[in-house]
Amino acid sequence: MIAAVGALALAVLAGWALGSLTSRPSVPGEGSAEAGFARDMQTHHLQAVDMSMIVRDRTEDPAIDQLAYDIARSQQQQAGQMYGWLSLWGLPQASTQPAMAWMNGAGHSTHNGTAAEDGAAMDTAMPGMATAEELAEFKAASGVEAERLYLELMIEHHKAGVTMAEALLPRTDIPAVESLAQSIVTAQQSEITYMDQLLSAR
Repeated sequence: MIAAVGALALAVLAGWALGSLTSRPSVPGEGSAEAGFARDMQTHHLQAVDMSMIVRDRTEDPAIDQLAYDIARSQQQQAGQMYGWLSLWGLPQASTQPAMAWMNGAGHSTHNGTAAEDGAAMDTAMPGMATAEELAEFKAASGVEAERLYLELMIEHHKAGVTMAEALLPRTDIPAVESLAQSIVTAQQSEITYMDQLLSAR
């Protein structure tokens, strides 16, 4: 009887271990949508952080100052989270692929390879990023003009960020990645609405 119970316990344990191994999600590979998103969104976020720190030195409006602080803080934290993912996945922070190449795939990513092609390649330029000329104009401005330029640039920046996050959602099945992408969509859509209101007052 004891032997039978012991054998049953071992069988249950073996089944649990097998289930744990087979249900464990695979680690995203070099060409996966998750890796591409983590790299590109870090770059995207860090420009938003830089612009937010700049406008805080050029505004006396508490609303703009608080908005910029919130954006800088949240996007710096998210960039750090994505940096950590790449390290955890054993992937380099930089890629040899063009920016936004991961958005050329359809459906879930191939975790150990490249994303599947859907035949409708998108423009691989990083969307929503302020150009060198736009940044130079922004840095040279002050007061209300700096606030206006910041809002205009950040609205476009956020719209592109939402597009990127929405594009990732059907390409990943990793809960933590899905959660971050959805939080980016929700937060930045709300901030776009708020920034539109601030801009209309200028």
